[in-house]
Amino acid sequence: MNYMVLTLILLLMNGFSDNDGRFEKATLGGGCFWCTEAVYLQMKGIEKVVPGYSGGHIKNPAYREVTTGRTGHAEVVQLTFDPDVVSFKEILEVFFATHDPTTLNRQGNDVGTQYRSAVFYHNEGQKQVAQKVIELLEKEKVYDDPVVTEVTPFSAFYLAEDYHHNYFARNRYQPYCQFVVAPKVDKFKKVFKDKLKEETK
Repeated sequence: MNYMVLTLILLLMNGFSDNDGRFEKATLGGGCFWCTEAVYLQMKGIEKVVPGYSGGHIKNPAYREVTTGRTGHAEVVQLTFDPDVVSFKEILEVFFATHDPTTLNRQGNDVGTQYRSAVFYHNEGQKQVAQKVIELLEKEKVYDDPVVTEVTPFSAFYLAEDYHHNYFARNRYQPYCQFVVAPKVDKFKKVFKDKLKEETK
């Protein structure tokens, strides 16, 4: 994004943020949650990152069910963040830079509705910011193809199974982690150096 886009988004955020010192939540789907979890664990102001499932039509889905695409859920991460340290706008900036929001129901070789790009907004402010960010990305033609990110109200979050948590750190040498997750983490560290937690630099 260029400086003008960032400035416009920041101005928009001034009217939408409820920055009273309390932690807030964000729920995002950017393809495989192993990738998005690994990225946001590195980011300043993010107090907690948990993988799970949102946007479906059954309660308490299991991973084996979600992977069929029949439950309607997306793989997501739910972030608990400190708005005094990081804004929802900044979270979305990283979100759109570390996955492809132009491919419908897929990220690379991961194909299915569970891998869709999605922002599950928790309040009207998050909705408006997400919509404005997407509008600006389109206006500035940041991507060659249209953004297909779903912006939909948050309804429920179901925690993923234990073995998905902190997956990249525990399986760093697995082929998927080496060839899919690691490049996204490396990109975040390179592009967003100022947003890295001290312990991850």
